[in-house]
Amino acid sequence: MIESHSPLYDAFKSVLNTIDTQRVQELLAYMNTEAINFNLFKNNAFIERKFPFDIIPRIVSHQEFMYLEKGIQQRIYALNLFLEDIYGAQKILKDGIIPSEFVFASKAYLPAFANTPVSKNIRVHISGIDLVKNSVGDGWVVLEDNLRVPSGVSYPLSLRILTRKVFPEFFEKLPIQSVHDYPKRLEAAMDYVNTGGINVILTPGRYNSAFYEHSYLAKQSGTVLATGDDLFVEKDKVYLKTYLGKKARVGAIYRRLDDDALDPVEFNADSLIGVPNITQAYRAGNIALMNSIGNGIADDKGIYYFVPAMIRYYMNEEPILQNAPTYLAFFEKDRNHILQNLRTLVIKDVAEAGGYGVVFGSKLSKNEREALKDAIIKEPRRFIAQEVIEFYDIECLTNEGTLSPRKADLRMFSIFSDDIFIWPCGLTRYAMDPSSYIVNSSQGGGFKDTWVLKESK
Repeated sequence: MIESHSPLYDAFKSVLNTIDTQRVQELLAYMNTEAINFNLFKNNAFIERKFPFDIIPRIVSHQEFMYLEKGIQQRIYALNLFLEDIYGAQKILKDGIIPSEFVFASKAYLPAFANTPVSKNIRVHISGIDLVKNSVGDGWVVLEDNLRVPSGVSYPLSLRILTRKVFPEFFEKLPIQSVHDYPKRLEAAMDYVNTGGINVILTPGRYNSAFYEHSYLAKQSGTVLATGDDLFVEKDKVYLKTYLGKKARVGAIYRRLDDDALDPVEFNADSLIGVPNITQAYRAGNIALMNSIGNGIADDKGIYYFVPAMIRYYMNEEPILQNAPTYLAFFEKDRNHILQNLRTLVIKDVAEAGGYGVVFGSKLSKNEREALKDAIIKEPRRFIAQEVIEFYDIECLTNEGTLSPRKADLRMFSIFSDDIFIWPCGLTRYAMDPSSYIVNSSQGGGFKDTWVLKESK
């Protein structure tokens, strides 16, 4: 089924049909010259690559967005409670909801930060929840929770600005929700947890794949963009180096570095992009880090299996949004099912990200399947398996000017401060190959804007 064949797209197409074809081609050519770049590290070299985009948006009705909003809010509340618990009393383990050995075996669990308080008890400040629309089931399914350093918000923001500039007709005639307050909401969230001082966005530097986003958000929010070299710790407080040898106290950092790169004293001694001893300031409660250290345990692909149980345990509610049907190789019953049905399942390595480590059993040779079975038996904690979900296809405009159906997911972003704000937009990523299910930019995927419609009057 093709999502963009729904009535939601009729108004979009009717407006598009009023625009002269030659003008459309000229404007599309102009937009491609303004394309967004991202950096990719491949074969020991940095490659600057354009992030392909499609002018046809994904359109989400107001009613559908309200459903997604409630489901994501519920999920983020539960995951935040899980992180508070797992680095605190660990009641969910003591009550047997999640096997303790499963949690403790994860490299993303950082016991050195147990009982470390965080500002306002918020650990999941910024999240990106990946969903797909199931063409044969009952709607949206969550594929993944990104709670460490989720990226992608700047791409639909930038595309929205560009589209509004070259195709103002759409925004004059269609009731599309505005999205441009995201940077200011990010700034407000930093203010909310700030421990005293200025706000900073900490970037690994211009060679990072998401540096465009770091600089964009800093500029739009009026926040200082800094690298690790710009910051230092003194008496358990973080400071920004300023001109003429002066310094400014930092109270909140939206860090775009993974845990292992954040502090070369605490984590990876080879890290050249972190801030030495920043974890001392964090433990002392003198700096708010967005997102919190140790969040990786909550977006571990294996822990994903337990999120519905978390919602029931912490909130006494049934999940609004469902997981994809998932099997955990850690459990013997599930492992046997995986081994017997490998040909029909998608296997994911919990240590991988960005679309890597995802294997479709149907595409493996007999020898490859046997090798994967051996790996699952040897390291069951390392693998999960999922049923293949038939996505709704979404139409994309090809270079030849024709429409072609592609697989697409949707990353919805949230900001947690005094409440959980779900951004009325999202990053729709699509596969460039019509037969592929892999949509990640690092593997050649493209993106679309996501238009959420206002409530009809």
